[in-house]
Amino acid sequence: MNRPLRRRPFVAVLCTFALMLSAAASAAERRPNVVLIMADDFGFECVTANGGQSYQTPHLDRLAATGVRFEHCYVQPLCTPTRVQLMTGIYNVRNYLKFGVLDPAAVTFSQLLKSAGYTTGITGKWQLQLDKTKGLPQHFGFDESFLWQQTRRPPRYANPGLELNSEEIDYTKGEYGPKLINDFALDFITRHRERPFLLYYPMILTHDPFQPTPDSPEWAPTTTGELAKRDVKHFADMVAYMDKMIGRLVAKLDELGLRENTLILFTGDNGTHPTVTSRFKGADYPGGKGTGTVRGNHVPLIARWPAKIPTGRVNADLISSVDFFPTLCDVAGAKLPAALEIDGRSFLPQLLGQRGAPRGAHYVWYARNGGPTATHEYAQTTTHKLHRDGKFYDLTTDRFEQKPLPLVTLTGPAAETAKKLQTVLDRYAQARPKEVADQGTQNPGKKGD
Repeated sequence: MNRPLRRRPFVAVLCTFALMLSAAASAAERRPNVVLIMADDFGFECVTANGGQSYQTPHLDRLAATGVRFEHCYVQPLCTPTRVQLMTGIYNVRNYLKFGVLDPAAVTFSQLLKSAGYTTGITGKWQLQLDKTKGLPQHFGFDESFLWQQTRRPPRYANPGLELNSEEIDYTKGEYGPKLINDFALDFITRHRERPFLLYYPMILTHDPFQPTPDSPEWAPTTTGELAKRDVKHFADMVAYMDKMIGRLVAKLDELGLRENTLILFTGDNGTHPTVTSRFKGADYPGGKGTGTVRGNHVPLIARWPAKIPTGRVNADLISSVDFFPTLCDVAGAKLPAALEIDGRSFLPQLLGQRGAPRGAHYVWYARNGGPTATHEYAQTTTHKLHRDGKFYDLTTDRFEQKPLPLVTLTGPAAETAKKLQTVLDRYAQARPKEVADQGTQNPGKKGD
């Protein structure tokens, strides 16, 4: 009669233990948080860990030392073209409409991660649709947003005009835009730390106008426009402040106990502004934003994910801006729609220290305002580049691309590489849809950055 009563404590212990195991398993299996940071107009040469010698980037350098640094990440030569590729995983030749616009029909990584159960947020620079009826960040899969250049273009630095979840806010008491944007990032990860989140952080630094930061001796909190105190000498201060903001974010993740299970990716949207010349590996290196040279589209890529990424590695594989889309989906366990044809290739294996399936080439079709024809079109490997007009460069000996090699004189590996790159160009020769091209020619877009 009493035996069942004596078994109850034992059963209770078993139940408690089972619940503990279940909770532990759930924590261990929780999908990682994802933080994608993209600096504005920030080329590969600006990071000290990459060989840069002009700027102080201690937080980025520490991120690289505790994760993996990629030597060959290539994007588009300008802001919007890269942002469209990053968010859709598709080369511009197939879906780029015009400057400042992301096709409302596009499938984005934020939509797919949201569908997979992630809380999604974006803070920083939007520049993907100024139409209030079609271009809301929420339409593209973001639960929360705090943005500059969403539906208007006010100042972005001192006393900025921003939009919080599409509500306009004008700051007038000496606030600094990049700090406000960063504060939102820290608040977002704090509020959503209990479940997997995606934070996309397209920074507004280090784009011109080059103005003093709050850490600069010449900082002027009463500045009300983007014409005051403009000087390229302030670029170094802006880089330092950008790095400081990254340090704040990393520290907050660590403070919240999110260090191990958070993937941080840092990259840039295009090369450095042409007015900026930096020292890189012992030589002067002019910025190449907007040009068809490697100086226009070679950007840093640094990743940290302590639970998964071996520390202190350098990877020499070729990474394209279209590769972020499938990589983020792989990391989050988000399924791609069966009918969606992307150009990207996941580099999750490389993040994990595995061989993976490195891409053979990166393709660029670039026309700022869209239309049927490209301003620049080329395919490149980590060592060579072939333009549509037949100009072929050896990037290992001619990094500023001043001495094209005649194709008819090529032999050996160089000839094989040129042939491979021509195959890539041929593959996309007829890839531009007329309905996409027509939107660019009919609506050429406004000047922007």
